[in-house]
Amino acid sequence: MAMELSSLPLVLLLCLLAGSSTTALPALPGMDRVRQQVDRANRRGPSIGLVMSYVAEDTALQASGYFRPWRVQPFVDLYGRRFHIGSIRGANVIYALTGQRRLNAAVTVQTLLDVFTVSGIVHYGTAGSSNDSMSFGDVSVPKLVAYTGAWTWKKFKSLKESSTELNFGQFNIPDGGENLLGSLKYRNEELYSVGKPMEEVFWLPVDSAWFKIAEGLKVNLERCNDTFCLPKTPQVVHGLKGASADMFLDNAEYRKFLFREFAVSTIDEESAAVVMTTTSPGVPVIVFRGVSDLAGGEPTWSSTSLMNLASINALKVAVEFIATIGRQMSTPSAQSSKN
Repeated sequence: MAMELSSLPLVLLLCLLAGSSTTALPALPGMDRVRQQVDRANRRGPSIGLVMSYVAEDTALQASGYFRPWRVQPFVDLYGRRFHIGSIRGANVIYALTGQRRLNAAVTVQTLLDVFTVSGIVHYGTAGSSNDSMSFGDVSVPKLVAYTGAWTWKKFKSLKESSTELNFGQFNIPDGGENLLGSLKYRNEELYSVGKPMEEVFWLPVDSAWFKIAEGLKVNLERCNDTFCLPKTPQVVHGLKGASADMFLDNAEYRKFLFREFAVSTIDEESAAVVMTTTSPGVPVIVFRGVSDLAGGEPTWSSTSLMNLASINALKVAVEFIATIGRQMSTPSAQSSKN
């Protein structure tokens, strides 16, 4: 039988009432003020969450003029990160610099989902290319991403299994053979989703509806930055695969291995974590990665001067996508579907 409110202890009743009217944040010193700021930001209505990992990617956004801070309250500082409140091309946006690698990315995205009212997550940044058909400045919009940094390190002379393995002996110089390091077996991730039992997955898809919207975008990418001009104008490529791992890849042979075994075209450190974190609650997510290097396959020139160009191009595609989603959210049909 349901218990009436009048029979609840007074302290518990007050806690329930307080929790129902404010954002659920822990009772830490100074959190009352943060809770008020978060509630104020959420009263604007749903926002698109925008995340990037490198300072250079954040700098590209700040220098672009695309983001307009909300005059009432331009940011919220929470758990050591600054969540910027504002808009891009008329769409409400909350953006944050996650920091590098998957733990930082996952924590930041989870905070956005738990604390703020977000309708989806847009992730942009730079990546290495493992696909020779993609070069500097190109932007990949992957359909699938995987975390390729989870391994079972097998013993020397272990039996080969049917799943993909990296056998170190194959890379001995001058000839392949055996190696005391043995081999690595790639592991699946454990995905916990709302309303579903835990499942082991290797590939994680971005949101199909958002991906379809991204396919229809027309964006002119930049060919030059302040110090260098590419020989041809970069392109936006849709539907390829991306890989993430907690390492910066600068090795030509491993680059070739990832493309050969998994058909991976871009390599980064955060995309899989962003997609996995949003997939669990069923929140839409899309990824835009600009090619800043060739992951160890650079033939002649250094790619360091091209990182900001890759950031700018990935940002341009992300901004166009956000503007398109914002227009769709503001249409009468979209508004009526919420009522």
